[in-house]
Amino acid sequence: MAHASSRTDGDILIIDDDAILRELVADWLEAEGYRVRKAAHTAAALKALEEAPAALVVSDMFMPGPCGAAAIAVLRRGAPSAPVIALSGGFNTITGISTEEALAAGAARALAKPVRRAQLLIAVSELIGPPTEVCSAP
Repeated sequence: MAHASSRTDGDILIIDDDAILRELVADWLEAEGYRVRKAAHTAAALKALEEAPAALVVSDMFMPGPCGAAAIAVLRRGAPSAPVIALSGGFNTITGISTEEALAAGAARALAKPVRRAQLLIAVSELIGPPTEVCSAP
Protein backbone atom coordinates (compact mmCIF):
# COMPACT_ATOMS: atom_id res chain seq x y z
CA MET A 1 0.00 0.00 0.00
CA ALA A 2 1.36 3.40 -1.00
CA HIS A 3 1.49 6.26 1.45
CA ALA A 4 1.54 9.99 0.82
CA SER A 5 5.29 10.08 1.42
CA SER A 6 5.86 7.71 -1.52
CA ARG A 7 3.42 9.52 -3.78
CA THR A 8 4.81 10.89 -7.00
CA ASP A 9 4.08 14.50 -7.81
CA GLY A 10 1.09 14.97 -10.04
CA ASP A 11 -2.62 14.79 -10.18
CA ILE A 12 -5.24 12.18 -10.95
CA LEU A 13 -6.04 11.67 -14.61
CA ILE A 14 -9.64 10.58 -15.20
CA ILE A 15 -10.40 8.95 -18.55
CA ASP A 16 -13.95 8.22 -19.64
CA ASP A 17 -15.87 8.82 -22.86
CA ASP A 18 -19.03 9.36 -20.79
CA ALA A 19 -18.82 13.09 -19.96
CA ILE A 20 -21.32 12.85 -17.10
CA LEU A 21 -19.41 10.08 -15.33
CA ARG A 22 -16.06 11.78 -16.03
CA GLU A 23 -17.32 15.00 -14.40
CA LEU A 24 -18.91 13.12 -11.49
CA VAL A 25 -15.69 11.27 -10.64
CA ALA A 26 -13.73 14.54 -10.98
CA ASP A 27 -16.17 16.29 -8.64
CA TRP A 28 -15.83 13.51 -6.03
CA LEU A 29 -12.05 13.67 -6.08
CA GLU A 30 -11.83 17.46 -6.16
CA ALA A 31 -14.22 17.67 -3.19
CA GLU A 32 -11.71 15.56 -1.23
CA GLY A 33 -8.86 17.92 -2.20
CA TYR A 34 -7.24 15.98 -5.05
CA ARG A 35 -6.10 17.74 -8.22
CA VAL A 36 -7.59 16.19 -11.34
CA ARG A 37 -7.29 16.32 -15.11
CA LYS A 38 -9.76 14.75 -17.52
CA ALA A 39 -9.56 13.05 -20.89
CA ALA A 40 -12.35 11.65 -23.08
CA HIS A 41 -10.34 8.73 -24.52
CA THR A 42 -7.00 6.94 -24.34
CA ALA A 43 -5.29 9.02 -27.07
CA ALA A 44 -6.15 12.27 -25.24
CA ALA A 45 -4.94 10.70 -22.00
CA LEU A 46 -1.57 9.81 -23.50
CA LYS A 47 -1.16 13.39 -24.74
CA ALA A 48 -1.98 14.66 -21.23
CA LEU A 49 0.57 12.24 -19.72
CA GLU A 50 3.25 13.54 -22.12
CA GLU A 51 2.53 17.08 -20.91
CA ALA A 52 2.68 16.25 -17.19
CA PRO A 53 2.93 13.10 -15.06
CA ALA A 54 -0.01 11.75 -13.12
CA ALA A 55 0.06 10.28 -9.63
CA LEU A 56 -2.86 8.01 -10.54
CA VAL A 57 -4.94 7.10 -13.59
CA VAL A 58 -8.67 6.28 -13.27
CA SER A 59 -9.89 4.88 -16.57
CA ASP A 60 -13.00 3.41 -18.11
CA MET A 61 -12.20 0.16 -19.90
CA PHE A 62 -14.46 0.51 -22.94
CA MET A 63 -13.98 3.64 -25.03
CA PRO A 64 -12.98 4.50 -28.59
CA GLY A 65 -9.44 3.31 -29.29
CA PRO A 66 -7.64 0.74 -27.15
CA CYS A 67 -9.93 -0.79 -24.57
CA GLY A 68 -9.85 -3.46 -21.90
CA ALA A 69 -6.46 -5.04 -21.25
CA ALA A 70 -4.98 -3.18 -24.25
CA ALA A 71 -5.96 0.17 -22.71
CA ILE A 72 -4.34 -0.79 -19.42
CA ALA A 73 -1.12 -1.76 -21.22
CA VAL A 74 -1.06 1.54 -23.16
CA LEU A 75 -1.69 3.57 -20.01
CA ARG A 76 0.97 1.69 -18.05
CA ARG A 77 3.51 2.49 -20.80
CA GLY A 78 2.44 6.15 -20.80
CA ALA A 79 2.58 6.44 -17.01
CA PRO A 80 4.76 3.59 -15.70
CA SER A 81 4.89 4.89 -12.12
CA ALA A 82 1.18 5.74 -11.84
CA PRO A 83 -1.20 3.06 -10.61
CA VAL A 84 -4.31 2.50 -12.73
CA ILE A 85 -7.84 2.07 -11.41
CA ALA A 86 -9.89 0.32 -14.10
CA LEU A 87 -13.61 1.11 -14.19
CA SER A 88 -16.16 -0.85 -16.19
CA GLY A 89 -19.82 -1.63 -16.37
CA GLY A 90 -18.82 -4.72 -18.35
CA PHE A 91 -16.60 -6.55 -15.87
CA ASN A 92 -17.37 -10.25 -15.75
CA THR A 93 -19.95 -10.07 -18.56
CA ILE A 94 -19.86 -11.68 -21.98
CA THR A 95 -18.75 -8.40 -23.60
CA GLY A 96 -16.25 -7.37 -20.94
CA ILE A 97 -13.02 -8.53 -19.43
CA SER A 98 -13.04 -9.87 -15.91
CA THR A 99 -11.76 -7.95 -12.92
CA GLU A 100 -9.02 -10.60 -12.66
CA GLU A 101 -7.96 -9.94 -16.27
CA ALA A 102 -7.83 -6.18 -15.60
CA LEU A 103 -5.61 -6.77 -12.57
CA ALA A 104 -3.43 -9.23 -14.51
CA ALA A 105 -3.05 -6.62 -17.27
CA GLY A 106 -1.57 -4.18 -14.76
CA ALA A 107 -4.46 -2.36 -13.12
CA ALA A 108 -3.94 -1.76 -9.40
CA ARG A 109 -7.71 -1.92 -8.78
CA ALA A 110 -10.73 -2.93 -10.86
CA LEU A 111 -14.04 -1.35 -9.84
CA ALA A 112 -17.40 -2.15 -11.40
CA LYS A 113 -19.71 0.62 -12.57
CA PRO A 114 -21.77 2.11 -11.20
CA VAL A 115 -18.87 2.84 -8.90
CA ARG A 116 -19.74 4.11 -5.45
CA ARG A 117 -18.11 7.31 -4.21
CA ALA A 118 -16.83 5.73 -0.99
CA GLN A 119 -15.43 2.73 -2.85
CA LEU A 120 -13.49 4.97 -5.26
CA LEU A 121 -12.17 7.25 -2.51
CA ILE A 122 -10.92 4.28 -0.49
CA ALA A 123 -9.08 2.88 -3.54
CA VAL A 124 -7.52 6.27 -4.35
CA SER A 125 -6.39 6.80 -0.75
CA GLU A 126 -4.93 3.28 -0.54
CA LEU A 127 -2.98 3.78 -3.77
CA ILE A 128 -1.65 7.34 -3.45
CA GLY A 129 -2.53 8.53 0.03
CA PRO A 130 -4.49 11.60 1.02
CA PRO A 131 -4.47 14.75 -1.10
CA THR A 132 -1.22 16.70 -1.02
CA GLU A 133 -1.40 19.53 1.46
CA VAL A 134 -0.86 22.89 -0.20
CA CYS A 135 0.76 25.35 2.17
CA SER A 136 -0.02 29.00 1.66
CA ALA A 137 2.43 31.75 2.55
CA PRO A 138 1.60 33.67 5.77
